[in-house]
Amino acid sequence: MLKARFRIQLPGDIWIRAVSQEFPDATFRLLACTEVDDQMVELGMTKSADIDEVIEACRTHPSMESYEVLSRTDDTAIVRNVTEDTHFQMFLDTVEQPPEFPIDVTDGYFEFDITGTRDLFEGFCDGLEASPARYELVSVVRRDEDGTLLTERQREILETALRKGFFEVPRECTVAELADELDVDKSTVSGVLRRGQARIVKEHLSGPPVPLEASR
Repeated sequence: MLKARFRIQLPGDIWIRAVSQEFPDATFRLLACTEVDDQMVELGMTKSADIDEVIEACRTHPSMESYEVLSRTDDTAIVRNVTEDTHFQMFLDTVEQPPEFPIDVTDGYFEFDITGTRDLFEGFCDGLEASPARYELVSVVRRDEDGTLLTERQREILETALRKGFFEVPRECTVAELADELDVDKSTVSGVLRRGQARIVKEHLSGPPVPLEASR
């Protein structure tokens, strides 16, 4: 199984692209959406230092039928809106594997994760290549078939290393001491530690990017 994160340019005529580009430092998070009677009903969260101006720009966009602030703080608002703009649903209908929520939007681009088999992942990428959208593969991580990031052995050794202070600075135990604690040889502990840490790092750091300029 693969877990991949994509960054894709929003269509030029979608309302959230216009507003997010007007406020490039704001973050819009789509929590859920559904199409009802040719309109999109969306639940989202908006975070910005200029939250009042962002709310007003969203509320007054020509495609917006209704825009309700459910709760807010000085810089964050939870909103429910209804819009005539169904471009995002049209995008969802064209892909074999739907994106996972939440979906983040910043400065004209949206980011989301997909999880699936390699064939499904490659089919999704082929669909993006055939579209006019500019996109970037932000990261890709291989998971075991059961969806877990670490094997049971890797988790056992990493949890023991954490508990014994192996990751503290300075270290509070050595690989040899971990091996004695786990009753295994030192080389096994060292190898499992490296592989387990590599999986965790790859989960949180970017994989090989696909340059935006190279995409159609």
